Amino acid sequence: MSKLSSLETNVRLSILNNNSESGSVFGRGIAVLCRGVREKGSLNAAAKDIGMAYSKAWRIIRDTEDALGVELLVRNGAHGSHLTDEGNRLLDTYFAIEKELSQKAAELYKKLLK
Repeated sequence: MSKLSSLETNVRLSILNNNSESGSVFGRGIAVLCRGVREKGSLNAAAKDIGMAYSKAWRIIRDTEDALGVELLVRNGAHGSHLTDEGNRLLDTYFAIEKELSQKAAELYKKLLK
């Protein structure tokens, strides 16, 4: 067996707004952060869960929203935060595409190694 066959692929997906001058994109990091908000009901809890300061997490959310032109998160003050409908749709779409691309990449890698 070739040493190459023990290696795996890793697909990095980004969703961006080509009309934005910002370099911010919706990628794996922001997707994980948004999933944490969905699961925990709080940006603060989601940020802590991945070892990130709340202020940095909030800045990343704002920068990404500005770049995409889409509101991702609604703050409910002391009651936490939740994703907007568009935020939920984008998150679900991101993970569905990532899953399919990862599967295809793994299949293609094995096929091309033969």
